[in-house]
Amino acid sequence: MTFYSGFSLKNESYLFKNYIDSSQYCVCGFSYGAIKAYEHVNQHVKNGKRVDTLQLFSPAFFQTKPTKFKRVQTLSYKKNKDAYLREFISSCFSPHEKKIIENVETNSQELEELLNYVWDIEALKELQKNGVKIEVYIGAKDEIIDAESAKDFFLHVATLTYIKDANHFLQIK
Repeated sequence: MTFYSGFSLKNESYLFKNYIDSSQYCVCGFSYGAIKAYEHVNQHVKNGKRVDTLQLFSPAFFQTKPTKFKRVQTLSYKKNKDAYLREFISSCFSPHEKKIIENVETNSQELEELLNYVWDIEALKELQKNGVKIEVYIGAKDEIIDAESAKDFFLHVATLTYIKDANHFLQIK
């Protein structure tokens, strides 16, 4: 199993242990890491390499958000990166108890990439045609992504698990 971490995070895969498929042919990603996992799988499949399952945990989904929202996020990050990241992590855990997480250095280009990323429905369908099982996990109480729009989008190309009271980290308690 290969796991891609979320924006500014590392080693958070333990939060998803109840969902992760530990097969060597599974690729997983959380939030921003879901984008990286998808791109990794897409490249692997194009190169004829085996991938059985792509698991996307709270995939970064902002393509329905207005440009103004994205601009404000980027400006806030650039103005005070530390305060932005503290608020971001707090929102990831809300409304549930905060767990231990580790951070890595990040930059505004990564934030802009995740905010402006557009998921390609046809490319996802192509992965399915090539035998990749796509699983998407979304928390209904997610304060980071547009959970309802993400649910509606991925429902057409994935086995979708929509967790009623879960936050961005898929916690329910």
